[in-house]
Amino acid sequence: MAKERRKAVLELLQRPANARCADCGAPDPDWASYTLGVFICLSCSGIHRNIPQVSKVKSVRLDAWEDAQVEFMTSRGNHVARATFESKVPPFYYRPSASDCQLLREQWIRAKYERQEFTHPERQEPYSAGYREGFLWKRGRDNGQFLSRKFVLTEREGALKYFNRSDAKEPKAIMKIEHLNATFQPAKIGHPHGLQVTYLKDNSTRNIFVYHEDGKEMVDWFNALRAARFHYLQVAFPGASDADLVPKLSRNYLQEGYMEKTGPKTEGFRKRWFTMDDRRLMYFKDPLDAFARGEVFIGSRESGYTVLDGLPPSTQGHHWPHGITIVTPERRFLLACETESEQRAWMEAFRKVVDRPMLPQEYAVEAHFKHKP
Repeated sequence: MAKERRKAVLELLQRPANARCADCGAPDPDWASYTLGVFICLSCSGIHRNIPQVSKVKSVRLDAWEDAQVEFMTSRGNHVARATFESKVPPFYYRPSASDCQLLREQWIRAKYERQEFTHPERQEPYSAGYREGFLWKRGRDNGQFLSRKFVLTEREGALKYFNRSDAKEPKAIMKIEHLNATFQPAKIGHPHGLQVTYLKDNSTRNIFVYHEDGKEMVDWFNALRAARFHYLQVAFPGASDADLVPKLSRNYLQEGYMEKTGPKTEGFRKRWFTMDDRRLMYFKDPLDAFARGEVFIGSRESGYTVLDGLPPSTQGHHWPHGITIVTPERRFLLACETESEQRAWMEAFRKVVDRPMLPQEYAVEAHFKHKP
């Protein structure tokens, strides 16, 4: 009898909606919440265990199942649960995947099932109101210490601002929503809630690094920034669909890590932290620097950009053996990776960018790079 019940639950995994984790989309979920009626992956099952008042989990293959539980899972499943718990997800709200950090996945699960934010839209006010203010720990540019700073996000002004003192009249920085990006970087920042915010100042990229001890607070800030970007883009591109705009709200970096580089005037290679952000390749002395030492625009193959495996035979001075040559219409950039797998990952990231045709607005960015002093 127990075998038959387990077999019945296993058969439910054959339904298309149940073939992926209900929360992060990972394939072949092996666990289930028998109080919510969803099939989930091992990683998400750990988060469900932390909300036992809402969700109780079992292994599909290893645990014993009761008749009533099998009947409930049969009547529910991921499709029904999605229609219930995700019925009013705002288009700008970030839906995490299996590769996203623990914080994003945990807060998505808590928002859905514990706080039921997507069945009660009034609970979305913290990130939907168009205005948000509060204190975040911000890393100091010079000393690396995290200090409490007041942040204000205002869609009406199209800006995120922060103040060095809570009673300050003038902000220390004004970051335009138009050029703003936010991405969670827990490992780099050294805090599980660490968020990197980048913006353009004089057409150069600036970084700030922030966190909040409360995970919900940090994810609410992240989604408030995405909401502001969404509403800005709706005005900027009135004919665009939500599906066109959502991928532009925030982006993770295509690739990050250390490489060696040589400058146009120096022979020696220096180790630098590189970040590939869309078509901007930036390098920093330290991963947590506020601004880049240099930026390289990487266009498309049609515009004269290529990436080559290895370095010219005459190259000297590099310690790391796995070279990459980036060819632009103006000059060549010589880079070296420590391992072959890192080289492969960088080559793949560069080729993806080079193989993609340039958009009209990217030609304007390219022109600005060419005229940089």
